[in-house]
Amino acid sequence: MAISLIRTMLLYAVVVAAVRLMGKRQISELQTSELVVTLLISNLASVPMGDTGQPLLSGLIPIAVLVICELTVSGAMMKNKKFRQMICGNPILVIYDGKVQQSEMERLRMTTDDLFEQLRQKDVFSIEDVAYAIVETNGKMSVVKKPEKEQPMAGPLGVAQPDKGLETVVVSDGTISDTSLSLCRQNRKWVEDVLNSEGISLNDVFLMTADAKGDYFIVRKDAEQ
Repeated sequence: MAISLIRTMLLYAVVVAAVRLMGKRQISELQTSELVVTLLISNLASVPMGDTGQPLLSGLIPIAVLVICELTVSGAMMKNKKFRQMICGNPILVIYDGKVQQSEMERLRMTTDDLFEQLRQKDVFSIEDVAYAIVETNGKMSVVKKPEKEQPMAGPLGVAQPDKGLETVVVSDGTISDTSLSLCRQNRKWVEDVLNSEGISLNDVFLMTADAKGDYFIVRKDAEQ
């Protein structure tokens, strides 16, 4: 009995340490690779925890290998956007400019009930209020309301709010995203012109967002990078 208790406490500490090493995102926003690793770690820990005849190392060694693999994959995804897209996929627009993208919903195997359930979780109870809805790579939905439906209500106040379209990440860690540029109706030449006017090299850009009106926001890479 005492041996089982000690093994359980030790494996508990190891699993907690493993999750902490893989980052806080493990708790709230699991990506595909992170979900797989989390499930495998829980299964590996349960075997030596319940069977005292199994060597403790038969659980500890695979857990350590999985953590190392996940840290390696996470580092590769930070450096290589194509590798990240291969592992995690891309965000998918299911509502674009107020129109439901039925082909994308079919691709996601998302029913209309699923769509409305996720909209209600964002405090949106009428699909007519939605300008853009994006299913992120972690399965969660991001919603942008139409300008006149935002609080405070611009319509009753008689204040016309310009529709700037969807703000997207057009440059990430020095790499231009053609997909994001098409969503905000811009192109590579526009990005190059903006960076030239700001006196910034593409390789020095950590993050750049833009919208259809041409408004943009740039974050430079840290000096140590």
